[in-house]
Amino acid sequence: MMNDTKPATRQQGMQRPARNAAGEMPIPVFYSPAMVAEVGSFSPSAGKPALVVASWQFLGLPLQFQAPRPLRAEQIGIAHDPDFVADVLGCRRTNGFGDKSPAVAAALPWTNGAMLSAAREALRNGLGAIAPCSGFHHAGYDHAGGFCTFNGLMVTAAALLAEGRASKVGILDCDEHWGNGTHDIIERLQLNEEVVHYSPCFEFGRPLKAEAFLARIPKLLDRFADCDLVLYQAGADPHIDDPLGGWLTTDQLYRRDRAVFDGLRRLGIPVAWNLAGGYQRDAAGSIRPVLDIHDNTMVAFVEAHGHAVIPASPFAEREAA
Repeated sequence: MMNDTKPATRQQGMQRPARNAAGEMPIPVFYSPAMVAEVGSFSPSAGKPALVVASWQFLGLPLQFQAPRPLRAEQIGIAHDPDFVADVLGCRRTNGFGDKSPAVAAALPWTNGAMLSAAREALRNGLGAIAPCSGFHHAGYDHAGGFCTFNGLMVTAAALLAEGRASKVGILDCDEHWGNGTHDIIERLQLNEEVVHYSPCFEFGRPLKAEAFLARIPKLLDRFADCDLVLYQAGADPHIDDPLGGWLTTDQLYRRDRAVFDGLRRLGIPVAWNLAGGYQRDAAGSIRPVLDIHDNTMVAFVEAHGHAVIPASPFAEREAA
């Protein structure tokens, strides 16, 4: 049964503990400082991983940090035009921020690697794992856009399919905006049968439909019933106060995430989730309102798996040794 306690946030001066036996469950988070790039953009996504991880550490949950494996150009090229990949990494073509930043180019193999590492771990442990990064779904087969350079969702899906780790992958994109780049790659690679892609932005996407959307989530998840894994973009920009969003409250975003995690666990489908969107700033100019939303997503994940024990990763065991 869903916890009906509304999520408090640090913005309100409160820390929301996960209401379960969280100590029983190590939470795999694939993070490295190499994922971070500072670009001075309207979008905070390039620098957000470090801020999110620091905020999650404040929650007091048993996070199990693991460094992702950075991807080689040819691995990213499984879902993109190889010339496009080479040009971006060589700083010869503009990235999703509209520049040719070497810092962004250096971070891209790590952010895309984090998504693939999290997906592999979720398949291994049967429950889930996290990649605290964003900037994926507007990147198409041979172009960047909308603060997205390489599409880590489709890189991950295509890699898992090619490796035989999955025969069908779901992408549940709860960003405020349509993942046009994801759609483009699915069409270009003819993966319509192997990749199930859904976003609620067209069907719902308005405040008057918020509660209907939340009630509908269990049914919406049925479309992923035969998927081996779901990649979930837990977007923060549908928040009602987001300058690029505007239809879900903080509480409704928490309930969205909790319903997604509860529903996927009910279906027995592991989930690898990442972050997306979020452009709010507080009076001091920080992205604290966005971090509060991402905090609550982490809490929702832990609560949905309250008494589960995720088997320790062999990688983590080697690191501890």
